Amino acid sequence: MAEASSTQGGFGAWLLDPKRRGALLVAPALTILFVMNIFPLLWSFGLSFFNYKASSQRTPKFKGLDNYADVLTDEKVWERFQTTAVIVASSVLLQLIVGFLLALLFAKAFPLRRIVLMLVLTPMMLSFVSVGVFFKLFYEPTFGIVSYVLNFFTTEKFVMLATPAGAIAGIVIADAWMWSPFVMLLVLAGLVSVPKYLYEAAEIDRASKWRTFWTITFPYIKSLLLLAVLFRTIETFKLFDIVYIITEGGPGSSTETIAVYLYRTGFQFFKTSQSSALAYIVLFIVIVLTNLYLYAVNRREAEVS
Repeated sequence: MAEASSTQGGFGAWLLDPKRRGALLVAPALTILFVMNIFPLLWSFGLSFFNYKASSQRTPKFKGLDNYADVLTDEKVWERFQTTAVIVASSVLLQLIVGFLLALLFAKAFPLRRIVLMLVLTPMMLSFVSVGVFFKLFYEPTFGIVSYVLNFFTTEKFVMLATPAGAIAGIVIADAWMWSPFVMLLVLAGLVSVPKYLYEAAEIDRASKWRTFWTITFPYIKSLLLLAVLFRTIETFKLFDIVYIITEGGPGSSTETIAVYLYRTGFQFFKTSQSSALAYIVLFIVIVLTNLYLYAVNRREAEVS
């Protein structure tokens, strides 16, 4: 009994040691992080080097880099990357334009500004699924809002999602509608930080609006625009929900992004190892995009200094 009590006392003293208290408080969070994130990443990374299918009971066989070679030499993968690039470039550009114009609008005070601002910020608070369902109903040729409006000008039914260009435009509009307010917030933060005396000095010097914008406004929002481009490029590159709900990758495979193709490879065709390899290729591309942004920011800071 004395040995048991001494053992318990020693363990209790070890727990109450101030040097170990911080580690004990962080341990549950680190455990959850490892179980929910790190372990699945390591597991999927290991599967990318084996020949494994989730629908098969065969023992996985080691293939080395063959899965990566198969993915990189697959023409379908490169077609999906091209489709993703078109959607990303179109959507991010539209978000920058709309977000910048909205920021210019809300940078000035006007009646009911706060209420209108809350309404404009509403789309980015919605879920991807709800936005996808909304716009799928909007594009519906029989009772959708788009076809209803166009029926005033033509007697033919307008099926927006019937052509590849129309389907891509529908996805781009939905994604831009949802995330343009995010770009607006970043740009607006830069606009309100510009000192007013700079505009007053430009007005005294009779500088044109374009010169005032280029020499005063743009330097304050340039870094925020780059940040918006980075965030929105990464998120749009992984776009899945809106595409899958609105078009399911159609018509044909014209709007099948790399995320949709990755989902189908892993969960419909059960090519688990190939989907894992493709997922890590996508992760590598995201890391490259992030490094390019950091390089651009560091280069700008070096030029300023």
